[in-house]
Amino acid sequence: MPTYELALVLRQLPRPELISVIRRTAEAIFDKGGIIRKLENLGTRALPHKVSEHGVVHREGTHFTIAFDTAPTQIADLKEEFGRDIDIIRRYVFKVQEPEEHKCTLHEEMLPPAYRKDVQEIVEAAKRTQKKKYNYNSGLDYYPFQK
Repeated sequence: MPTYELALVLRQLPRPELISVIRRTAEAIFDKGGIIRKLENLGTRALPHKVSEHGVVHREGTHFTIAFDTAPTQIADLKEEFGRDIDIIRRYVFKVQEPEEHKCTLHEEMLPPAYRKDVQEIVEAAKRTQKKKYNYNSGLDYYPFQK
């Protein structure tokens, strides 16, 4: 199952109600066959602009991120369920990409340019594409139009 990250903005609530909203969100993920990997509270902050959701204007919100694993077919159902929850102002689901493995080439990069493989490849490519300046079969031993 791929890993997803759910970014939530909840309306400003007292702590017991906030816990119940997070519990409802977690249970919805569990009901769809998901596994929660990480739950992070980012705190209560002022929103960058007024947000109208479910007929109410919000100026502050509590931000949470939840990392979870679930089947890709369940994401649309989760988004719909979170959209119906009146305590959730904004919800965004992102697929977490695995970071690419990079091979360390510091030793090769520290070599002088003449000894680097990539520079040698560029020089060889330039030699292959270099054009002749004049036709050697013309009988002339010099280029007649040289400035």
